[in-house]
Amino acid sequence: MCPLKNWIPDHLMQSIAAENNLAETAFFVETENGFHLRWFTPKAEVDLCGHATLAAAHVLFEHLEYAKPEVNFTSKSGPLSVTRDNGLLTLNFPMDSFQEVEIPTHLISSFDFRPIKVLKGSLDYVFIYRSQSVIEHIRPNLEVISKADSRGIIATAPGDQVDFVSRYFAPQFGIPEDPVTGSAHTILTPYWSREFGRNDLKAKQLSPRGGSLSCSIEGDRVKISGKAITYMKGELI
Repeated sequence: MCPLKNWIPDHLMQSIAAENNLAETAFFVETENGFHLRWFTPKAEVDLCGHATLAAAHVLFEHLEYAKPEVNFTSKSGPLSVTRDNGLLTLNFPMDSFQEVEIPTHLISSFDFRPIKVLKGSLDYVFIYRSQSVIEHIRPNLEVISKADSRGIIATAPGDQVDFVSRYFAPQFGIPEDPVTGSAHTILTPYWSREFGRNDLKAKQLSPRGGSLSCSIEGDRVKISGKAITYMKGELI
């Protein structure tokens, strides 16, 4: 997370993200109506990132003395906002649309389990499985996934203790497996909401680090709630 007073060259932000070697590095600059926010993976700039937006809001609330209960961002995906309530941060993101598709031939071997259904959204493919156990034990073929005509592939199933679970892979953007992917829940939430017949859902991302999320639908927006902590402060030279 890099707060800036003014924008620096794109190639420099990309180099910083590559040096950080995290799933995403976020940069923001204050504007008249809030903040302009951009995200870079180690390999490329992306249009939307949930956990780095949450981190940006956390930095503003906890370290940059931002006093309002809501912070507004402009981004490549339009207006985004994050509200704070008793330590819980809630993202307000645009809902992704999706359609069911046949699994592309070149992606059949993406995992060692074949999905029961495949969805295609504006950003990602979604591979749907029957149980949480499959998601926990699934083995990705990152070489095959890197050939997907999408940002990445989400593997998801109904959860044992939550409504649904997922894992996210985007090796073509330098992300073998993402710890927690807020933007993936802009397609997961409407899909599982339709399956369960309700708008409020609990989710867990089963990466090695893991993360729990509360998701809800309001009109054409998805609200995704979670928590953030500060683990390091530093200065770029």
